[in-house]
Amino acid sequence: MEYLKTVLILLATLAVLITIHEWGHFWVARRCGIKVLRFSIGFGTPLLKWRDKQGTEFVVAALPLGGYVKMLDAREDDAGEIAAADAPREFTRQPVGKRIAIVAAGPVANFLLAIAIFAGLFIHGIPEPVARVGV
Repeated sequence: MEYLKTVLILLATLAVLITIHEWGHFWVARRCGIKVLRFSIGFGTPLLKWRDKQGTEFVVAALPLGGYVKMLDAREDDAGEIAAADAPREFTRQPVGKRIAIVAAGPVANFLLAIAIFAGLFIHGIPEPVARVGV
């Protein structure tokens, strides 16, 4: 039973880290005006799917060991011909600074999460064992 609890805690922790990481990419891409096609947590068979008002497909998949943010990209085989209205929102047509910001946003989001967690632990405190010699 303890083994199962450990595995579930590991999967929950990974899910949080992956979600925050991918959300960083997603959030900056949206702020930079890039069209985001899919935001996926996990790989494999989709368990949940929905779309927002901007047409982004959100997916929670079966294997929670990763994720991705798929943006409009002319380099992909399935992209085909990009509509003229979407051309300014295509990833590779953006200035290098925006592309660097989007790529760096995931690790930065994880770094900010770590700072927030450590700040919370520092403010709240954690119990430490008391040193006792004898009873």
